[in-house]
Amino acid sequence: MKRLVLLGFALVVAVAAIGAVKPATLPPEIVRTASGLRDRIAAGSRAADWVRDITDLAGPRMPASPGDRAAVALTVSMLKAQGFANVRADKVIVPVWERGVETGEVLSPTRQSLALTALGGSIATPDAGVEGEVVRFTSLEELAFAGDTLRGKIAFIDRPTARTSDGSGYGSAGDVRGRGASAAARHGAIGLLIRSIGTDDTRSPHTGGMRYETDAPQIPAAALSAPDAALLKRLLERGPVKVKFTLGCRTLPDGESANVIGDIPGRELPNEIVLLGAHLDSWDLGTGALDDAAGCGIVIEAARQIAQLPQAKRPRRTIRVVLFANEENGLKGGKAYAEKYAAELPQHVAALEADLGQGPPLGFSWNAGRLAEPLFKAIAGLLAPLGADHLVEYDVGGADLIYLLPSGIPSLGLSLDATEYFDYHHTANDNYDRIDPQILDRSTAAAATIAYVLAEVPPVERIPAEKRALPAWAR
Repeated sequence: MKRLVLLGFALVVAVAAIGAVKPATLPPEIVRTASGLRDRIAAGSRAADWVRDITDLAGPRMPASPGDRAAVALTVSMLKAQGFANVRADKVIVPVWERGVETGEVLSPTRQSLALTALGGSIATPDAGVEGEVVRFTSLEELAFAGDTLRGKIAFIDRPTARTSDGSGYGSAGDVRGRGASAAARHGAIGLLIRSIGTDDTRSPHTGGMRYETDAPQIPAAALSAPDAALLKRLLERGPVKVKFTLGCRTLPDGESANVIGDIPGRELPNEIVLLGAHLDSWDLGTGALDDAAGCGIVIEAARQIAQLPQAKRPRRTIRVVLFANEENGLKGGKAYAEKYAAELPQHVAALEADLGQGPPLGFSWNAGRLAEPLFKAIAGLLAPLGADHLVEYDVGGADLIYLLPSGIPSLGLSLDATEYFDYHHTANDNYDRIDPQILDRSTAAAATIAYVLAEVPPVERIPAEKRALPAWAR
């Protein structure tokens, strides 16, 4: 995922479109204020400015890296300068992994270089690299029947990622990256290569988190660019293929990062909180503009714009921005937030995460009690001018929100058009030049509208909650 655990889409299960339930009737003043806020932001905002500053001034932001520390300091200053209250950096202990050298080549039937990158969390190869014959599989299911055919060889899982607007193609392919190494090692493989979990056709491989399971040996794992995966497939159709690859990555002792938090206090119910979240960390190949500086820009600007409303029109509840640490390879920021603020969680009215690039916005997903559905349909109606009125019910609103599930906090995910997102996600091409400020403004307008209504609806209309157990992998 995207990460040591899978990105939000890979966590999502039991998707069901919302049925024909009548929307709630919002008070006219809420409709007027929310509509004005939406239109003002869509016409132009500073969301792209925050993305530019995070990517250009902090750079790549692997947890506990120099870039990560710079991003924490930068965004603390940013929130303070924009008038947020109670700005703080809550310490989070995070895993530390470094990439190092990475090379690959076909040795036979002809010598050719391979564009590859280590999967996050992989062990290193021996200094001389790993060398062996390649055995190709199209899925984990096929690999499960490998028997002894992999012993002493390199497994190659060649599964393309489908291009979809909702990101579901990425979610369905993510297990190859997450579980492939252990699955191959159980059959005696000495290394793993996968076709990058991405939708581009360039020689820019996609990294992302993998994990080792306790019942299998640990073997080095890397992702091939799509053209190089296609090359191996063609060569294997002709006969045996031998490759060699070298990875210098390593896992270091845990380090320190932080969740960056700032509040826009509510005018009547400041202890009740609507959380707007994104993650501040990124992988190290690019500067993480789409994943997830864009989400940071969206939630910072959405809250800033709400704070600019006249005092009498500010929402009655507090808007809290949380820029989570360590989403990419551990979700330690989300877990730390749930633990530190456990006593406050009953006062969290809702939480929304933006972690799917810049958009355009399509709508939002939600997880709450069934009685909340009419309110969400009413909010979706306000998003129709943005083309963002589609609602989907999920189990999870966002990866960083997973540890809020047992508290029953209604969680939402900002649904954005991901048709091109996975061309750049987790690659060296995920940089600020991929950001379109006008598209980002529309997504920010959607997030601000949702947050404003949730923070302003009268107390008697507080959203019903639905407590859910943590997934087994998160316990």
